Amino acid sequence: MPYNYNEMKPWLFSDEGQRCLLRTRDNALKLLAHAGAFVATAPLADVNYGDSYKGSALIDRMVELGDIQEVTKHKTVASQHRVFVSAR
Repeated sequence: MPYNYNEMKPWLFSDEGQRCLLRTRDNALKLLAHAGAFVATAPLADVNYGDSYKGSALIDRMVELGDIQEVTKHKTVASQHRVFVSAR
């Protein structure tokens, strides 16, 4: 079954999902302050999110919230190699 962000939303809004999102966001903001950009897996390094679909959903939620924006062309690289910068 392929990744579907909408199917991951219930998990994102669970207590566990929110805790993972906050930790991922904190990590992403630190990476952006330090380097100005990051690959998708970097802010997930110390987050116990479970599987790769949940990790992708955490990143996609930050895009949806307007915290980050992707600079790689959509679907031209593997999801773990997507590059993000601040959207603010």
